[in-house]
Amino acid sequence: MSHVLKVENLEVVYNDVVLVLKGLSLSAEQGKITALLGANGAGKSTTLKAISGLLETEDGEVTDGAILYDGKPIHGTHPEKIVRQGIFQVMEGRRIFEDLTVEENLRCGAYTRPRSEFSGDMEKVYDYFPRLKERRKQLAGYMSGGEQQMLAIGRAVMAHPKLLLLDEPSLGLAPILVEEIFDIVQRINQQENCTVLLVEQNARAALSVASYGYIMENGRIVLDGKGSELLTNPDVQEFYLGMGAGGKKSYRDVKHYRRRKRWLG
Repeated sequence: MSHVLKVENLEVVYNDVVLVLKGLSLSAEQGKITALLGANGAGKSTTLKAISGLLETEDGEVTDGAILYDGKPIHGTHPEKIVRQGIFQVMEGRRIFEDLTVEENLRCGAYTRPRSEFSGDMEKVYDYFPRLKERRKQLAGYMSGGEQQMLAIGRAVMAHPKLLLLDEPSLGLAPILVEEIFDIVQRINQQENCTVLLVEQNARAALSVASYGYIMENGRIVLDGKGSELLTNPDVQEFYLGMGAGGKKSYRDVKHYRRRKRWLG
């Protein structure tokens, strides 16, 4: 088993005071989709920003542990150098350039690529997202939320990522669009041989496409396993999928969650 990414005992502190990640360890297998799940505030987005080098923009820093990409440490590396090594993050909330056209947004994603490959890369993105081709001259800010998410992922594909970090791609989307987005993420993973680390709150959608999954609470991994196994795990079903012994529940009705912490065996 070859792991393109390994995060080992990572600690991250914000503003020299707030400890957000508390010895977090995870890995992403080459060419597979790995899901990182957890409630708001668990530390999922912080994990991605630590990998992509974006912590400094929010007064965060790695204070302990290591992030290894292809066996080499990258923590503390400038974000531009990390992108050039093949790591690209799609931020939560899409973060497209609203005053640029669809095509101009895609060009921004290809700034590290040779110009000679631009046309072919653009057609590849349009094959994944036909709606982007239809709207290629349209200002991105006038597109729907689903189309903007497609554009954000398409812009990442333009960079030829070896490791794609996706932060909440289903956020704010209708269920039918969520299914479409995840289908395309699977296609990109398979056709581009692109390793994907997927941060999500939609546990069912994420675990349905992930080979392996991790569940975070309060800056730590509390449960991990194959995606198919986590989907059928009674604790995950109860707390994250709203399924208990009596059928569907809302989270407010969940009375018990048995945390199976790895360090407790």
